Amino acid sequence: MEIGVPKETKDQEFRVGLSPDSVQALQAYGHVIFVESGAGLGAGFSDEDFLKAGAKVVGTAAEAWQCEMVVKVKEPLSTEYPLMQKGQILFTFLHLAASRELTEYLIQSGVNAIAYETVESKHQRPLLTPMSVIAGRLSVQFGARYLERQQGGRGVLLGGAPGVRPGRVVILGGGVVGAEAAKMAVGLGAQVQIVDISVDRLAYLETLFGSRVELLYSSHAEIQRIVPEADLLIGAVLVPGRRPPQLVSRRLVGQMRPGSVIIDVAVDQGGCIETVRPTSHTHPTYSEAGVLHYGVPNMPGAVPWTATQALNNSTLPYVCQLAQHGLKALDLNPALAEGLNVTNHQLVHPAVQKVFPDLI
Repeated sequence: MEIGVPKETKDQEFRVGLSPDSVQALQAYGHVIFVESGAGLGAGFSDEDFLKAGAKVVGTAAEAWQCEMVVKVKEPLSTEYPLMQKGQILFTFLHLAASRELTEYLIQSGVNAIAYETVESKHQRPLLTPMSVIAGRLSVQFGARYLERQQGGRGVLLGGAPGVRPGRVVILGGGVVGAEAAKMAVGLGAQVQIVDISVDRLAYLETLFGSRVELLYSSHAEIQRIVPEADLLIGAVLVPGRRPPQLVSRRLVGQMRPGSVIIDVAVDQGGCIETVRPTSHTHPTYSEAGVLHYGVPNMPGAVPWTATQALNNSTLPYVCQLAQHGLKALDLNPALAEGLNVTNHQLVHPAVQKVFPDLI
């Protein structure tokens, strides 16, 4: 199969769909990989690295898109829409619940769009998990930075100092993102609270953190109580294929201390905090109600060397199956079949159908 790897077009998105190691593995099976020149530079991979791995380096995005399958990292932007081809397999993060425009175009184009984030096996999302781990860790790393006064924050050191209380981190959601954020926050010496709607998940988190993290059942009253006291509020709510519930209202944000920081990792699916809107790595923050907001939807793009390899470690087996069998791979692998969002001009993923019922 011919596989295309275009350069990512999202603002400061330096990850690349296939690493040279992945290219070498696919090339060994006889597949031909076309990599757009410069696609891997931001992640530390030169065109020469891809050539040595057996790829063909092409000069334009159009050449990379003229393949039976295209492997990317982030969803196509409007400039890439005309490059899609009917019958083509597109394998990437899509997050369609946050973009009606992209959903409509994928249906119109006739591509077979398979989303990393909805590939599911035994209630696990193996392609989303590595990026969730990184985003969770980065949320605290970025939060600590933006709490600095020079960055617009209120000047709080999360770890505190002798005689001075540490910063308070409130995490909405105890899944992979929330757990990884808590690990980082605890490591910095912060006071950490996690709220989650699953008692079973809270029990599991207790085995990880013991008394180092305050674990709370998510209710309207609990959220109203703890959010105003947060120095750093992290949104970590995931509803696969759908928008997360809006847990924090504009009014509640207004009760937070001036210079507090909000980072909503769920922004790529629409966000769980009313005042959060998508930003970019170039312009990552804005202030609203006196609170500094960070809404970059492709957070792992900030660490592309790490993130590209972590993503490829998980995606490569699925890419190999698609390369070997085409769409028949969906019949052979039920987890991969769960990733199919759009095919044959139809929206087929149940969760996304609930977001856009008029597109069915």
